[in-house]
Amino acid sequence: MRRFSRTAVRTILLLAILAAGAWGVGAIWFRLPAPEPARILASSALALLAVAAIVGVVALRHRALTFAFAAVVAGLIIWWSTIVADGAGNFPPELSERLTARIEGDTAIVSNVRGFVWRSENDFTPHWEERTYDLSSVRTIDLFNVYWAGPLIAHTIISFGFADGRQLAFSIEVRRRTNQVYSTLGGFFKQYDLIFIGADERDLLGLRKWRGEDAHLFRLRASPQIARALLSEYLVEANVLARTPEFYNTLTANCTTEIARLLHWVGVRYRYDWRILANGYLPDYLYESGVLNQSASLDELRRLGAVRERVNLDLDSTEFSTALRVGVPAAPAASER
Repeated sequence: MRRFSRTAVRTILLLAILAAGAWGVGAIWFRLPAPEPARILASSALALLAVAAIVGVVALRHRALTFAFAAVVAGLIIWWSTIVADGAGNFPPELSERLTARIEGDTAIVSNVRGFVWRSENDFTPHWEERTYDLSSVRTIDLFNVYWAGPLIAHTIISFGFADGRQLAFSIEVRRRTNQVYSTLGGFFKQYDLIFIGADERDLLGLRKWRGEDAHLFRLRASPQIARALLSEYLVEANVLARTPEFYNTLTANCTTEIARLLHWVGVRYRYDWRILANGYLPDYLYESGVLNQSASLDELRRLGAVRERVNLDLDSTEFSTALRVGVPAAPAASER
């Protein structure tokens, strides 16, 4: 029994060294403010120290190397904690403004709503404006799953529908700077800010059509009360993020995990599931949870909600949103929670 316990402790220690070493190498490579040769040298030195610590644990000797590795990692953690998002830098035009809102009773005055006109991915007319929405007239919540890297991974967009036919869509995105290229691995290491984009569906879906991405619309089972509560939380969260910038994280703070967190805040209590992270399968999770229309199969809902061919940028914003929903069955409204 004692031998088993020693083996278990040694295994846990080895895994901890591997994890800490991998994280430390990534942190140094992506965030150390030094030229590339210095980052290569520093990350290589840490990797070698991690290997030496592993050898020491396996051989039950050279404990000093293990302690040295632990001290270096502790120093890295302290340094890492000093790196905070500040929202500074030069950003592309489509990411240049942060959404903010004032809520006065039933009225939301929303600033920096994006309504770009896209003629191609790189040819567009910028347009930001302040809009007023009647919160008492929010009626629906819809989900767009936009596939850009196969069936496993998608970008999620939440859209709120109002009685007057308007839609206000939210896309929670990486706010990369003009000199940055997105990297999934870099998204683990404080490379990018997180941003809430509030926009017309014509803007968000138009851009993704030019990118060749495949969008599917799913209409959610939500009462007007839930829709209003969730929209209000989105606006509050956008204000917080505008005041106190945060980093995007590929695993813990991205387009889908933020949606799950906000749904939980307003009392829509779904269990957490691996498909929140592998969000290409998020509709499967929502269907099983009863959030989508149950009168048709998920395959049928997916087929009816394929909207890429309906993206007509010649329509105005309201006509555009109406055209997207032709033939897409709405889910019965949920009772108030």
